[in-house]
Amino acid sequence: MRTFYLGIIPALWLIWLIYWIGAAIGAKETQREEDLRSRLTHHVPLILGGILLGWPGIAGMQLERRFVPLSLTWFWCTVSIIAIGLGFSIAARAWLGGNWSGSVTIKKGHELIRSGPYALVRHPIYTGLLLALIGTAIAIGRWRALIALVFFILAIARKITIEERFMSEQFNDAYARYREQVAALVPFVL
Repeated sequence: MRTFYLGIIPALWLIWLIYWIGAAIGAKETQREEDLRSRLTHHVPLILGGILLGWPGIAGMQLERRFVPLSLTWFWCTVSIIAIGLGFSIAARAWLGGNWSGSVTIKKGHELIRSGPYALVRHPIYTGLLLALIGTAIAIGRWRALIALVFFILAIARKITIEERFMSEQFNDAYARYREQVAALVPFVL
């Protein structure tokens, strides 16, 4: 039974990763892409967050202390939060279709998607991932996981800034109206 509890959260992330890799097939050809320096501004905090989240003891014993107690209720709440977040990001990725890219790009024939999850928030993939990362940090329950979460938030905030600039340049007034009507990450919070 312990193996089940230890494995369910990594299994959810693994299922997400397998989908993510498979869904990358069939993306449209890139027309414009952010440069390496720009990419590093969000990749470096993402990598640092991943190291902190996944490497127990890396930040010292003080950060290995728990900030939430171990309990079955907390566990199932966090599993639910993670599943909902990953599911929402998968739905958003599927809805985006060939317009998706792992880096900030404009695709040939790029479309401004405003329906489905994109009617709720402009960046639903990040909304879902942040929800799943919050759930994961709480599930780990150690201070290093909260610090990792800060790095993830910084990475996503930086990437959103770059994406917003690209989309504004590509879609001009249409994107400006979309920004006025739809929240960036949290539905109904402009």
